[in-house]
Amino acid sequence: MINKNSGFTLIEFLVAIVILMIGLLGMLSGVNLAIEKTVETSLRNEAITLADERMMHKRAKAFSALSTGTTNAPQSETSRFFRGVYKNYSVQEIVTQSTPNSKEIILNVSWKFKNRKSTHSISSFVSTTPQ
Repeated sequence: MINKNSGFTLIEFLVAIVILMIGLLGMLSGVNLAIEKTVETSLRNEAITLADERMMHKRAKAFSALSTGTTNAPQSETSRFFRGVYKNYSVQEIVTQSTPNSKEIILNVSWKFKNRKSTHSISSFVSTTPQ
């Protein structure tokens, strides 16, 4: 005679639940990683925007107004509104005299995320016509 009372036993049910939980935890860790990378990318994009704004401001100055040296003063700290909070960025400006008629501007924008410091650097040359 064939037993018609076939179905899941308690052990089979618990094994199925464990397998399902492992799959869900893996999926949740993948979502967490995706969110973290999205935040890192957004912070980097904000740093790029900040560096571009500062570079345009520097390039708009007259050639003689660009003083050579490194600026890393407290006013170079800036806060940007990001996802409901203010995020601090540090900007270092370096102007060097390449030739008598040209100067190089280097901007380093730094920020911290999850105790890791990241930096974005851009540079540009400004020149004047010989007198």
